[in-house]
Amino acid sequence: MKISEVQISDLKNYAHVYFDDDDNLFTAILAAGKAFISTYTGLPLVDDPGNGITDSIDDHEDLTIALMVLSNEMYDNRAMTVDNDKLNFVVKAILDSHSVNLL
Repeated sequence: MKISEVQISDLKNYAHVYFDDDDNLFTAILAAGKAFISTYTGLPLVDDPGNGITDSIDDHEDLTIALMVLSNEMYDNRAMTVDNDKLNFVVKAILDSHSVNLL
């Protein structure tokens, strides 16, 4: 399955969530997970042959599993910190990927 084919129902099934109360959250998680993978790998979300981009996250189906795992982590661990003073690794990675003031 390609990342572009993943629906929130797929993420909910992976996370064993069988109710619709968190659908808005899963929608946000799906978008954030795709953006995270794109930023982390440096691969665009979709191919753009007109601009010479012929490799995207959609061309690597193993990244779909990474999206599922990442999404489950985002759903299960919604706290900013883990183990007292340690920043949640997902939050840290997202913030680090956009940080312009790293030393």
